[in-house]
Amino acid sequence: MSNKLNHIALILDGNKRWAKFNGYSKTTGYSKGFENIKNIVKHSLNNNIKNLTIFALSSENYNRSNINIIYEIIYENFSKIFDELVQDNGVKIKIFGSRNNLPTKVTDIFENIENISSQNNTLNLNIAFNYGFKEEIKNILQKVKENNTEFNLDNEKEIDKLFHIGFLPDPDLLIRTGGYQRLSNFIMYKLTYTELFFTETLWPDFSTNEYQSIIDKYYKIKRKYGL
Repeated sequence: MSNKLNHIALILDGNKRWAKFNGYSKTTGYSKGFENIKNIVKHSLNNNIKNLTIFALSSENYNRSNINIIYEIIYENFSKIFDELVQDNGVKIKIFGSRNNLPTKVTDIFENIENISSQNNTLNLNIAFNYGFKEEIKNILQKVKENNTEFNLDNEKEIDKLFHIGFLPDPDLLIRTGGYQRLSNFIMYKLTYTELFFTETLWPDFSTNEYQSIIDKYYKIKRKYGL
């Protein structure tokens, strides 16, 4: 029997390096990477994947000089790319991470796409933006302390509810593009038995053919739970 594949996680790495290697501006690199999300989401739909979680921006990278470039791309292209996925492909979108220091225009765009896609059910697309797992843990502990929350530590479902995407099944497969072999503070609670694949391909060049090749390899793995 082949492995089930309900949830794929993706770390999108390599936009700036792609731009540098190809002689383009950072803006072009990030734009190209942004557009590639749509290709991968559509291919996920073709494979009947129900959950796709992507790491778009870490909280550690938030204060870098590129953030204004990313904002401009969101202002210009976010709706163009994701409206098609929502309206034509029935994708439901959830964006998680800290919104405390985001421009109001960005949070309005995020909230709008979440609202208009809330009843869709072909695929859950979860986008981690300004997110870090350590920060998520600190926020959970702070809320528990402030609210004097009581919950059963032996009840895993109660614990799951505390996390941004705790309601979803754990990812079966994680793919990181860009050559680095690390998880970079990404949804660590959900990756206990996730199969990890790392590719040298930079995110803007990550094709649906390579994506499918990794999916095919995943199905051939004999999965084990434990040591």
